[in-house]
Amino acid sequence: MVRLSDLSDGAANHLRSKTCPPFKTQPWVSGPPLKQRRVAIITTAGLHTADEQNFGFIDTSYRVIAGDTDGSDLLMSHTSVNFDRSGFQQDVNVIFPIDRLRELEAAGEIGSLGRFHYAFMGAGAKAEEFEAGAREVAGLLKEDQINAVLLCPV
Repeated sequence: MVRLSDLSDGAANHLRSKTCPPFKTQPWVSGPPLKQRRVAIITTAGLHTADEQNFGFIDTSYRVIAGDTDGSDLLMSHTSVNFDRSGFQQDVNVIFPIDRLRELEAAGEIGSLGRFHYAFMGAGAKAEEFEAGAREVAGLLKEDQINAVLLCPV
């Protein structure tokens, strides 16, 4: 990721204009011990498989990534030019640590992995524009009995 000081004034001001709306309630809750947690990943890296549509510019949709998807089968169609993709190209786990979570599951450090994980493309849109998709994903996480989410912002 670049530093704001390395960006043009227009690009830096665009990023500074983004706000994170405050929560009106306390959204975080306590849960079971990590060894009993069912974990899913949510990333803003614009990941998807080759058979899915690329993310578009200022795209607030999301893609569902099946839990058995091999990390090498994921593509990135994130539209921002403001970050270095070489880490992803070398190891998907930099932005989508599925192999590390599989290792933790096999070692009994976490309870289980979810059947599905989720990718958004986090460039361009304001946080509130993701609300509809975030609510859908929250429902899908609940259906999959997920009680821990690893947020991987890019």
